[in-house]
Formats: sequence, C-alpha cells, structure tokens
Amino acid sequence: MRRRIVLLVAATTSAVVVGFLVPMCLLIINLANDRAESQAREQAQLVAGLIASVPDDTTLAAAVSSISRAGLVVTVVRADEDLIGASSLTDDTRTSVQRARKDRKSFTATMDHGLDAVVPVTTTNGVDVVIATVPSGQVNRGVPAAITTICTIGALLIVGATLLARQLARRVTTPVTAVAATAHRLREGELTARARVGGPPETVELATALNALAERIEDLLDAERERVADLGHRLRTPVTALRLDSELIDDDEVAGRFREHVDHLQRSIDHVVRDARRNVRHDVKRRCDVAAVARDRVDWWLPLAEDQGRELRLVIHRDTGGVGAWVAADAVDLTEALDCLIDNAFAYTAEGVALQVEVLVDDGWVVLTVEDGGPGAPEDAAERGRSGSGSSGLGLSIVRRVVEGAGGTLTLGRSGALGGLRAEARCPALVGIP
Repeated sequence: MRRRIVLLVAATTSAVVVGFLVPMCLLIINLANDRAESQAREQAQLVAGLIASVPDDTTLAAAVSSISRAGLVVTVVRADEDLIGASSLTDDTRTSVQRARKDRKSFTATMDHGLDAVVPVTTTNGVDVVIATVPSGQVNRGVPAAITTICTIGALLIVGATLLARQLARRVTTPVTAVAATAHRLREGELTARARVGGPPETVELATALNALAERIEDLLDAERERVADLGHRLRTPVTALRLDSELIDDDEVAGRFREHVDHLQRSIDHVVRDARRNVRHDVKRRCDVAAVARDRVDWWLPLAEDQGRELRLVIHRDTGGVGAWVAADAVDLTEALDCLIDNAFAYTAEGVALQVEVLVDDGWVVLTVEDGGPGAPEDAAERGRSGSGSSGLGLSIVRRVVEGAGGTLTLGRSGALGGLRAEARCPALVGIP
C-alpha cells in the first residue's frame, strides 16, 4: 500500500508538472523569437529612415557599423547591388532581396544563420533593401537557462511531492501493519498482545475491534479452563469414593481389577484437566533442548524406578555435524509428552521391567524414543481414544499433538532392544543452535 500511494502521487505530480512545463517552455521560445523579430524590425526601419535622409554612403556605412556593434548585423543592398555593412550575401539572402524588391513589402525570414528582417526602401536610383540579422545565438539568448530553471523547479516539486507522499503513506500504513502484527501475535498464542489504538479513524476502529476480540477470546478461554477444573474436581470425588469402595470387595482378583480401572480413570481425568488448563504460550519462537528435557525427566522418574526394581536408562547421541537436539516445541509441552510415555511404561508393564529413553540427532532430525520390555501396544494406540491396555488412550494422543506441533511424527512399534513397546518421536532439528 505504501509503495502504491507513493507511486500514485509521483505519477500524478509528474503529469501535472509536465502539463505546465511543456506550454511554459514553448511560451519562452516564442517570446524569445518575438523579441528577436521586434529588435530586427526596429533596427531595419531605423536604417531605412537613414537611407532616405543620408544619401552619403560613407555616413550610412558608419551608422550601419555602429548598429552592428550593438549585436545585430545590418546590411544595405543598394539598387546597383553595392553592399554596405557586408562583403557578400548568401543565396538565401539574395532570394530575400529579390522578393523584397518585387513585393515592395517588409517581412522576416528565419535562416540558418539567424533571423532576418528585410525592409525595401524606394529611392531615386531604384529600390534599396535593408537586412537586419539577429544571429541564432542572439535569438535563443537566455532560453536554455530559463528552461533549465523551470525543469529544475518541476523536478524539485516532484521530489517534494514524493517525499510528502512517503510520509503520508507511512502514517497511513504503519498503524495497519501494527494491527496486523498484533493479529499474528494473537494467532501464535500470545493472548495478552494488544494493538495500539491510533492513526486514521478506520485504523482506530480496526484496532479497537481486534483488542475487544482478543479480550473476549481470553475471557472465554479462562472460563473454559475454570469449567474444566471444576469438572475435574467434581469427578475426583466419585473416583475417590470408588477407590474406597474397592477396599470393601472381598474377592482380591475382582478388587484388583476394580482398582486398576479406577487408576486408569484417575489418570485419564488428570490428563484431561492438565491439558485443558495448560497456559497458552506467550513465546512466539518456541524451542527447547530435547536432551535437557529427557535428562531432567529421567532424573525425576528414577527414584520410582528404583523402588519398583526397574532399570531406567538414558542414552544421548550427539550429532557429529555439531547440530544440537533443539526442536520447535515448548519445554513444558515436551515435558508433558515425555511424562506421558514414561508414565504409560510404568502403568502398563510389570514391576522390574526395564525402560530406556534415547535421544538421537540424525541427519537434521531429533529422534526421541522410549522403549520398555512390556507386552507392547497396537500401532494405532496413538490415536485419541485407542489403547491396547484398557485405558482411555489420551496420553499417547497428547504426545502425538505435541510432536506434530513441532513438525514431527510419532510412530509406535516393537522394541528391538527390550522387546516391548517402542514409541519414537521424530522432529526436525533447529539449525544454528549448538
């Protein structure tokens, strides 16, 4: 928009300036010609008057020489073809002399050498002809300088109008681009972003509407999170009651299965509440070090693994090309996803089963795998609501959402090292971060 405004003003100003410059330049040229023609006529008439009153050629020659020194070239052609003031005539000049003697009228003619004013004078000896010549340099005297001055003024007007249009365009477009930048920040999840209200009335209205929309979205999300939190608290009460009731069942096998179902229900509710109440990220450029997150979570889960007699290993392979294990994901999101994978391994494998967390940087990809020695899971277990162990399947769907949000993929398969489930999250590595 800014460029179009500047180009439009520059084109319009140029058209107006050219529309004035061309007639002005033509007017200057015509005025210069009229001035030269008038000057030549006056001097020719003056010499013609001298011919009638001064019959002496010597006196006439002195007068002609005096006029010629003033810038004009005056020549008198006597009836007997004697010349006063010049030694010879050009062919065009001789043609003008013959025309003057024939028509007995004064006229002006434009020649290669300049402008000629031709005046016939009738004497007792015949028709004398006076020729007053304004040289070409004298005819156009001052014209180039005047045209240059006018063109310079026109160019300055165009430049000035362009600069003013640029300032005007900036004042018009800057508020619009600022509102667009705020909209992009809102799209990226920065719900506290607000547009600055300013500029033209239309931009003020747009910024006000965008701010009101952002506030409305933030209020709706806050209300939604609160409702989910209330729902989670309301669900925990009956779940707790079910857990207590399971203690009253005499059959140990039935009580164990009942408690297992209650545990699955509790974990599903926790996943739903934690995911719904997750704060919207304010950092537009999300990134984190997968190796650091994996090291932190393994350290956190290690005491529980030791209590259950599990071997929990962490293997980190660094890329030989110097590419770090950074991905375009938030550290909190990745922590939650890795916790889901490790929690599933703890929940659905027997105590004493080994687990391994591996981080590998391979050809521009960061690969995070969690493997266990349990019974495994079907390949579609990562789909929402699907599970091979009787759970809700929400944990793996959360992992898939986080991985795909970072531009990667989540695949499930059989672990070659431990024989159980192998969950592999593959995300593109961020370049330029060691």
